[in-house]
Amino acid sequence: MTRQQADLLIIGGGVGGVSAALAALRRGRSVIMTEQTPWLGGQLTSQLVPSDEHRRIEATGRNRSYAQFRDLVRDHYRTYYPLTAAARADRHLNPGAAWVSPLSVEPKVILAVIHDLLRPYEASGRLALMLETTPVAVHTDGDRIAAVTVRDREGVSRELSAPFVLDATELGDLLELGGVEYVTGREARGETGEPSAPEAGDPLDMQSVTWCFAVEHLAGQDHTIDRPDDYDTFREWRPPQLDGEKMLGFRRAAHDGSIAREYTLRVNDDDDPFAIDVDHRNMDGAPELWNYRRIAARRQFEDGAYESDIVIVNWPMNDYVGGPLFGVDDAAVHWDRSKALSRSLLYWLQTEAPRPDGGVGWPGLRLAPQVTGTPDGFAMMPYFRESRRIRAERTILEQDFDRDLRDGRGAERYPDTVGVGHYYWIDRHATTGGSAGGGGLPEPFEIPLGALLPQRVRNLLPAAKNIGTTHISNGSYRLQPVEWSIGEAVGALASYCLDHGVEPSTVRADARHLDDFQRDLERGGVQLRWDPALRW
Repeated sequence: MTRQQADLLIIGGGVGGVSAALAALRRGRSVIMTEQTPWLGGQLTSQLVPSDEHRRIEATGRNRSYAQFRDLVRDHYRTYYPLTAAARADRHLNPGAAWVSPLSVEPKVILAVIHDLLRPYEASGRLALMLETTPVAVHTDGDRIAAVTVRDREGVSRELSAPFVLDATELGDLLELGGVEYVTGREARGETGEPSAPEAGDPLDMQSVTWCFAVEHLAGQDHTIDRPDDYDTFREWRPPQLDGEKMLGFRRAAHDGSIAREYTLRVNDDDDPFAIDVDHRNMDGAPELWNYRRIAARRQFEDGAYESDIVIVNWPMNDYVGGPLFGVDDAAVHWDRSKALSRSLLYWLQTEAPRPDGGVGWPGLRLAPQVTGTPDGFAMMPYFRESRRIRAERTILEQDFDRDLRDGRGAERYPDTVGVGHYYWIDRHATTGGSAGGGGLPEPFEIPLGALLPQRVRNLLPAAKNIGTTHISNGSYRLQPVEWSIGEAVGALASYCLDHGVEPSTVRADARHLDDFQRDLERGGVQLRWDPALRW
């Protein structure tokens, strides 16, 4: 078996993995990074999720490296795409003009920028990148990870090792393979003290996953897919989480049983009532689905550049709540059913969905594989909102940052902060255990170093959604800018530990090292705290 070694071994090439690799490479370290799909970028690329960000993201609440990444994405459009003069001049260019995100773009553009950022380190030999490569075994030596065995698509196995191993997988795969203590699903109130937690915990009660797909619409044409074999099942599905509403429908009930939202769909309607204002998002009224996660808005480009807008379908109607995709014997069944739900949603949209004009169905909806990197126009992977999570030295709790629980004090200020983040809500989608989801409003929050440190294992660090959050607090800490900051923090931490011959727990416990490390982060452009005068 081939053996390879580096300063850092990063398993998983999602948002956090890429950010961690860049942080370590920029500090002179060598890195091996693997990724199980053909694409780096995770949520932003192979899962087809446009960036979900907060209303201050253009000015604050993100690391300098993330701001530069966003600038490079916009520069890519200005360099290569036929933008209108107005779009090209827009400092806050949003090619998709999506109302949920101020930067909604094609995943292939994200992918190109990621490879541009990493290419110099590949060329110099300090980065070894292994795509379509999956971890299959973790070898331990006491409280340390000694090596990870991976296998590529050809079936070739390699043994990879490094002084520090980062788990940047989407589901915390190394935690299970390496016997690292972790939790899944929801915790009981008695365990966390969180007011919104239920009396009983359930490790299999997890947020729904969504198998996203991309569509465009060509009026007067018929691109209706074959009727899915399980369409009738999904067409009549009324999960208890929806209080009697059908999954394939535009109505969604509130927690008290009243109708909270009646979604609308106005295909290729250039009159956009939900246009983004940098300081405020108009999210009142009936949410519009077409421009919700649109990644190419025709009006942003020269006439004729696009026949149609291109839209990512990541909607409440394809949030799969039928069961968890890991931790159960029938996980493979739920993988298949989560994609089958999305396929049935597409067929329903083409044939039966109510139109504003009183008709039904949009047969002109056509899958858009040209943007997904797949032959069928569906994402390479489902969008995972919840992962295995380490048992950490410090667990982030709902009461640390829920506005209603903070009495105007703002979020908890952690002495060991290594970054900041925010989102509109503590956003919990409907779950596999029957919960309708929900969540409070978060104060702008910090990322404590203690949440990135496993209680026992000394050289493994989480670099994605597998940090020390709870089922509830994960609702805000799972978003892309936060994952980027998590990755940058652990990539920098591993480099710092190698430079100073210390372990991660020592950095947190020793005031001198902690201060030194936080200064290192700030020199690298990491924002450690929010401006207390900022109002939301």
